[in-house]
Amino acid sequence: MSKHTYEYGVIGNCAFLAHIGKDTNVAWLCWPRFDSSFVFGGILDKKKGGEFSIQPKSDSFDTHQYYEENTNVLCTEITTNEGKYRVTDFAPRFLQYDRNFKPLMLIRKLEPLSGTPLVKVTCNPVGEYGEMKLENNQASNHIKFLGLEREIRLTTDISLTHIIENNYFVLNDTKYLVLTYGAPLEAAVRSTSEAFLQNTTNYWRNWVKSTSIKNFGQREVLRSALILKIHQYEDTGGIIAAATTSLPESPGSGRNWDYRYCWLRDTYYTLNAFNNIGHFEELERYFHYIANISATQGERYQPLYAIGGRDQLVERIIDLEGYQGNGPVRIGNQAYEHIQNDVYGQVLLSLLPLYVDFRFNQDERAGSDKLAADVLNRIEKFIQEPDAGLWEFRDFKQLHCYTYLFHWAGSSAAVKIADFMKDDRLKKKAVYLRDLAANKIEACYDPARKVYTQAIGTSNLDASTLQLIMMNYLDSGSDLAKNHLINLEKELRSEGGLFYRYKHTDDFGTPETTFLICAFWYVEALACVGRLDEAIETFESIMKFSNHVGLFSEDVDAATGSQWGNFPQAYSHVGLVNAAFRIATRLDNPTFL
Repeated sequence: MSKHTYEYGVIGNCAFLAHIGKDTNVAWLCWPRFDSSFVFGGILDKKKGGEFSIQPKSDSFDTHQYYEENTNVLCTEITTNEGKYRVTDFAPRFLQYDRNFKPLMLIRKLEPLSGTPLVKVTCNPVGEYGEMKLENNQASNHIKFLGLEREIRLTTDISLTHIIENNYFVLNDTKYLVLTYGAPLEAAVRSTSEAFLQNTTNYWRNWVKSTSIKNFGQREVLRSALILKIHQYEDTGGIIAAATTSLPESPGSGRNWDYRYCWLRDTYYTLNAFNNIGHFEELERYFHYIANISATQGERYQPLYAIGGRDQLVERIIDLEGYQGNGPVRIGNQAYEHIQNDVYGQVLLSLLPLYVDFRFNQDERAGSDKLAADVLNRIEKFIQEPDAGLWEFRDFKQLHCYTYLFHWAGSSAAVKIADFMKDDRLKKKAVYLRDLAANKIEACYDPARKVYTQAIGTSNLDASTLQLIMMNYLDSGSDLAKNHLINLEKELRSEGGLFYRYKHTDDFGTPETTFLICAFWYVEALACVGRLDEAIETFESIMKFSNHVGLFSEDVDAATGSQWGNFPQAYSHVGLVNAAFRIATRLDNPTFL
């Protein structure tokens, strides 16, 4: 079986994201928000998904796609017998009037590089997940696409007749295509596009220069940082798991989920990643998103929310063929109804920097003491309750080791918060819950196998228990930690350092692919227990599972090295950043545990 990779680069400006294929087609673009209907969705249905491509006349062509160094500006070069041309795609983002300019605007610069290439521009946006065809009206220098809530407009210096009639034309000088949603471009196309390109390039390069990273894995960490940045919806601070929906975890598995939402259960890792690369602004925005969610919820927190904080994410199946024919295509995510009790510990850990990180101002701390107490009360209320766990089992609940780890970690954070506030009552409760959670974790220990299991009363193993080492529940220098890691390796590790979440049967059968963030957790655990050479070797081995521009998916087929799952997966890149930081820290200080 051949290796499958996602042949897309991704651009964005913290207001929208777009997947650009190596064939130049915009295969995925949702407007006006990350979680809106796509206007281009060919990645899920070639007939209904619309198209925005700049194709050569020749059916036979070579393609080379790459990012401009240290930016989210993407270049795709097409070479045919007639000639060669380059498409430069970007979403404008730069500082203007003391704020970030981030319009719903996709700019495509089209340049001849050699010969006389013949090209054809196809622009066919759609609405309502492909069910709505838009009316197009030609004006003097643009085409209006009507039918959605706001107008989509293509402004260009290319012949509109060639575009509307789908004609090929000789590309003999540089041309520009500016696609907008809502507010159109009402300025000179060429000079404005060039100015926006230069300003956007400068923005990203200055952002990269402000990134604080260590010497290990710099190139990979920078690309991950750039990708993570554009998965944050700047208006609210929410960070989505991925920009796509329903890309299957493995072919024919039915494990096709909508990931265009924010998972509270990943808060700790994401905040950690931004902190590790020294980007406080992004950390602060995400913190405020979490704080707003926490302050407005009732008795329970959901595992996930929309980027605006909406809590109703009703899941439905829509009539699309699916990625490479793999249905179903789901919109919404039923996991919002699940009980995942680790979220309370995640929120308490996210509150802790308010008290230990002096970059936060005193006024930002206002009211957070009450919030910390409220969240701790939720841990107290639900600590005896089985839940769906972080893998979101749909048909059964357990007393998960991972959930209790976050009860323990959240309560430990509450102890530190209580010390800061000199609140003896809060501290007493936090210590009690921390110790109770530790007892529950110990109930998951299998002394015969010297390993912690997935949940109380089961023999199944789970990669999430690697976190017992990484979060310092287990002393990383202890035999307990080392044996736990060895036994997880024996059962869940695969070729190239890949790691299965678990191997037992769940609601959808037996998992067929490895989960990439688990591989990065494994790297961290190796570094923690002092197996640094293996950590470095494994990290470098995992790098070959990225695509041609360094982007990682959610899942990897261990047998073929194929990418599956939603793409790119923000939390795979979070895992990469944190694993590289862990290795670099250990390299800087070999005695550090």
